[in-house]
Amino acid sequence: MRIAAIADIHGNLPALDAVLADIESAGVDLVVNLGDIVSGGVQPRETADRLIPLALPTVRGNHERQVLTLPVDRLGASDRLARESLSARHRTWLASLPLTSELAPGVVAFHGSPTNDTVYLLETVEPSGVRRATTDEVVERLGAYAATPLLLCGHTHLQRSMRLPTGALVGNPGSVGWPAYDDDRPYPHVMEAGTPHARYAVADDRDGTWQLSFRSVRYDWEHAASIAESNGRPDVANALLTGRV
Repeated sequence: MRIAAIADIHGNLPALDAVLADIESAGVDLVVNLGDIVSGGVQPRETADRLIPLALPTVRGNHERQVLTLPVDRLGASDRLARESLSARHRTWLASLPLTSELAPGVVAFHGSPTNDTVYLLETVEPSGVRRATTDEVVERLGAYAATPLLLCGHTHLQRSMRLPTGALVGNPGSVGWPAYDDDRPYPHVMEAGTPHARYAVADDRDGTWQLSFRSVRYDWEHAASIAESNGRPDVANALLTGRV
């Protein structure tokens, strides 16, 4: 079985279209969307319109939850743009998405961790910055899921994988549509892919053990950045053009 994993589109329709076109040539059996779908500085409504008819297996990210549940005065700029752009049909779709999805026996998809959409699974944030998580940290964060053969997550926007002592493979495909961001929780930090490419991953078990390959796709990031600029998001535009904060 071959599974294409996409995550963290963040309303970047040009990047999403490029990734979906690339996936068509990858010979996959299934495409899964790992959340943080529309909230960003580019095209939230148009991204939802593109994805809804595809009916991909999809889990919700923290931004879906925030857009649907937080009061307006607590929404960040990206979530506010999404809230203002989406119709009732779009919101109904987002509300239907599960936190965790079993795609096939032994294959589980989620955004942050299987029980929390804001957990950094493969990275750890410390006062000095971000580092790779240790095996013990990842196993602890996964809990009862740590022996699941294939675990697909998003949230941190970085392509990364780890083979656990249980034999499980944990993989993050990186971000389709937002290659760099900063955050101040739990400590100030930045997450940077370093280039503007759209990213995804393909998982394959043809040899009897899950393996993960990472893909990087060129697209018209100048166009995406210009849309972000027109939406009053020069910070997003800079990230789209450079892969840096």
